[in-house]
This record gives sequence, C-alpha cells and structure tokens, in this order.
Amino acid sequence: MRSALRRARQVVALTMHPRIPVGGFDWVGPDGTVDEGALSETKETIDLLLTDHAVLHVGRISVLPTEASSRQELSNVIVRTVFDRLPARLSVPEETLNAALAMFVEDVALVRRDAVDTGVLRRSPDGAVYRIAAE
Repeated sequence: MRSALRRARQVVALTMHPRIPVGGFDWVGPDGTVDEGALSETKETIDLLLTDHAVLHVGRISVLPTEASSRQELSNVIVRTVFDRLPARLSVPEETLNAALAMFVEDVALVRRDAVDTGVLRRSPDGAVYRIAAE
C-alpha cells in the first residue's frame, strides 16, 4: 500500500510540475516506458482507500502529534469520520464511540477528549453519551 501511495504522490507531483525528472520513479522504465501494471495497482489502492473498507487495510494510528493544535485537528477529523460512518444517530453511548474510534486510533480517550475540548463533540453531564456538535 505504501508503494502505491508513493506512486500516487509522484503522479500528482509530475502532473503539477511536468519538468520533474522521472528517473527515480519505479513505474517508469529506463527507456521512459510507463509500467501500466504498477499504475493500475496504484489506482486500485486509491479506489480502496476511498471506501469504508479502507480502515481494514491500514494500521491504526499509534502515535498522535505532540503539538496540541495538530493533535486536536487530527482528533477532530477522526471523530467526524466516525460519526459519518455510524448509522444516522444524534448521540451514541461512550462504549459505541470508543469501539468506533478504536478502529482508527489506539489512544481513544485522548481523541475523544480533544474533540470535546475543541467543541466538536458534546458529552452528557455523566459522560455516558456523546453527540457530534452542529457545524
């Protein structure tokens, strides 16, 4: 998967800056021919990453940024992604939220706390139920 994502970045960079030398790209042969199989694999990987099944193919985030604003930004993206994929609910029990967050990240409590601190999540007074804040 990493090689496919690297190739995708290379293709985008080459599209934006056509004068980039392609000699180091593993999908371009020494004679300048394009390895269509490698680019096809890249396309399939990107297609997969655009589905809800992507989470099953990439590892969970084990280390969050130490800088608070970067970490909170990532936490908020994770929480919004989780709520986008939960059945249409305005609120969820903490156990459900934790299980959904655990698909993406190891430190569930920190992500949940960041989202509450930044106002993306609202917590019931007893902490048992969470809901996404209206944007």
